[in-house]
Amino acid sequence: MKTGIKTTLIQKFTFVMLFACACLFAKGQDKSVITNTGLPYRNYYTLVNKLNNFKHVIATRKNVTVTFLGGSITYNPGWRQMVCKYLTDRFPNTDFHFIAAGIPSLGSLPHAFRLQRDILDSGKIDLMFIEAAVNDRVNHTDSITQVRALEGIVRHAKRSNPYMDLIMMAFADPYKTSDYNQGLIPPEIANHQMVAEHYNLLFINLGKEVRDKINNKEFSWEGDFKDIHPAPFGQQLYFENIKSLLNACLDGKTKKTIKPSLPKPLDKANFEHGSYYNISNARYNFGWSIDNNWKPTDGLGTRAGFVNVPVLSSVTPGSALSLPFNGTAVGIAIISGSDAGIISYRVDDGPENMVDLYTEWSSMLHLPWYLLLGSNLKPGNHVLTITINQLKNKNSKGNACRIVNFLVNKQ
Repeated sequence: MKTGIKTTLIQKFTFVMLFACACLFAKGQDKSVITNTGLPYRNYYTLVNKLNNFKHVIATRKNVTVTFLGGSITYNPGWRQMVCKYLTDRFPNTDFHFIAAGIPSLGSLPHAFRLQRDILDSGKIDLMFIEAAVNDRVNHTDSITQVRALEGIVRHAKRSNPYMDLIMMAFADPYKTSDYNQGLIPPEIANHQMVAEHYNLLFINLGKEVRDKINNKEFSWEGDFKDIHPAPFGQQLYFENIKSLLNACLDGKTKKTIKPSLPKPLDKANFEHGSYYNISNARYNFGWSIDNNWKPTDGLGTRAGFVNVPVLSSVTPGSALSLPFNGTAVGIAIISGSDAGIISYRVDDGPENMVDLYTEWSSMLHLPWYLLLGSNLKPGNHVLTITINQLKNKNSKGNACRIVNFLVNKQ
């Protein structure tokens, strides 16, 4: 599933697409996003460590790796390419390797379990941007799972390279604007900020910035920002804030690096050891089979990395599988399409639960969907059991369960 996930941009890259984007951005240049006459960007980020490790790497090494972990706002063209161009222009003698690891629809839970394969297996990472706040809301990820996933990402990343710098970001959506306007702090933003503060990481609150600047009449959502997948104006706003933070960090002197140590976890049940667990580890009876090159037959769309890949599936009510595993959490990464069914599941001899695999988007797309089926388990060996239920969502055309990967937080 690495195909389509990683993109390498080398020094002096022509950036033809960026030039085209710049032409689109010109329409918004009379706004405060360009002139910076409104509320200052510095109101919306923290400068706790000033990226000293990243600055030291640039000063002492020729090759530097920067990665972007997020959902569709990271995947889509816009702020990410602008950051890449900013770095290559600012440091022309450095060869940057950029890993674009944004996958639409995915939030903190998927990121925690795909981090190893989609990013860390590529080598030593020097700087990582992380965002999940928008998808954590629309995917209805509960607050405890958010914290366990975000903390797991940070701890896993820092174990791979203690000197890695991380920048956590929370992007804007109407829910967050509504929360702020009611005097509430959106829980996804609170969770991102809490984890960032605990691990002394930079944090950018773009959700609050968008809300404040709209209320300050610097621009409007309907006319300028337009969508959670921002119009060019919104992409430029995101970049300008990130650039302001990077300038504030990179303009200073480089200090001698000191190997940092990880603080005690906020939640011992975090997904620090999360990874994919191959579908070949499952044991199953009638109805289940592995298609080594799965593709849909109903004409619905797919997502890169979740088509033409091995899939363990069944459409037969009553068919069951079991997964022996060693760890403290378990789940499944599935493809949820128009025929997604309902499964019953249990871990060991625990209570049987049911979960509907059909989502609000399943009628339009074979959606990558991640489900946590067991968490905060006692360390050791366990068995997950899954059975296709006879019930199905009223909008679904079938009982399908299509598993691309199991998720295991190893000991």
